Amino acid sequence: MKDNMTQKMNVESFNLDHTKVKAPYVRLVGITEGAHGDKVHKYDIRFTQPNKAHMEMDGLHSIEHLMAENIRNHSDAVLDIGPMGCQTGFYLSLINHDNYDEVLDMLEKTLKDVLEATEVPACNEVQCGWAANHSLEGAKEIAEEMLKHKDAWHEVF
Repeated sequence: MKDNMTQKMNVESFNLDHTKVKAPYVRLVGITEGAHGDKVHKYDIRFTQPNKAHMEMDGLHSIEHLMAENIRNHSDAVLDIGPMGCQTGFYLSLINHDNYDEVLDMLEKTLKDVLEATEVPACNEVQCGWAANHSLEGAKEIAEEMLKHKDAWHEVF
């Protein structure tokens, strides 16, 4: 394990010292340029402190559905938003959108949408692979906690 910590890994987040970050935060992970000049900006949206806390799966699953559906109401640049396997955050990918402050605004609006939700979208066996595993209240708790710290989202370390 020690050797992996000193050699450069292919996955950007594997090169990040998770013991030094201070969640919650929103961090630009990198920019990938396509063959035709389009640029994909990937963000690490960290909700909980790595290796200290995590989002419970039913709440995480529900906030994933809610954010995936609602964030697109705030920007046409969204390619994808998906949870990290460690249950500490999400990755957000945007195309041809490089304004960090607008990303923070988009996230804030999306989390406020979560707080106003009365149901989890696509929470059924036809549209979801694990429809029994949802918690609207859990999603709202996660969103509320993240919003409490919005003034510090730009502080990664």
